[in-house]
Amino acid sequence: MTEKEKMLCGAFYDTRDAELRRLSNNAKDLMRVYNSLPAENIDLRNQMIRLLFGSCGENVRVNQPIWVDYGCNISLGANTLINMNCTLLDTGKITIGDNTLIGPDVKIYTAIHPIAATERICTDESGKQAIRTQTVPVTIGNHVWIGGGAIILPGVTIGDNAVIGAGSVVTKSIPTNAIACGNPCEVKKMLKQNG
Repeated sequence: MTEKEKMLCGAFYDTRDAELRRLSNNAKDLMRVYNSLPAENIDLRNQMIRLLFGSCGENVRVNQPIWVDYGCNISLGANTLINMNCTLLDTGKITIGDNTLIGPDVKIYTAIHPIAATERICTDESGKQAIRTQTVPVTIGNHVWIGGGAIILPGVTIGDNAVIGAGSVVTKSIPTNAIACGNPCEVKKMLKQNG
């Protein structure tokens, strides 16, 4: 199994792997170009976003700047808006549904490390040390609104139609049709379903 395969399936992987470094460097180069493009150059911005992200639906808007680890592990649904200065650390898969609004300064994380300090660093057969890392995906449903400054932690799923209040720290999954906020983020109200 390659280090990339280990990373995407949630096993411990070597972040120093040459393939992963190439993918990360490519994303950093694409981000640098994207973040420096004139805001009014929508066609070129759309082309660059499709090069940076794994998949994008129609009518996606990503405001500058945007920050990612790999980019290729991010899937954006149609009509999704990601506002400025968001960080999507996609060592694991990040899936964002259709018609979803991500406020400014939102952070989405997928990497986790061992809690015990003695387990956080490993030594390979050549004696080099590395940080032990594994990933857990994040899934955000359709018609979700995530307020500015929210932080979404690894393994979280946010159900369709949910609203996450600004500044919330989402440590556990939030159900469909929920309004949730706080640190830690908790469900405050359930929205009535249409129909």
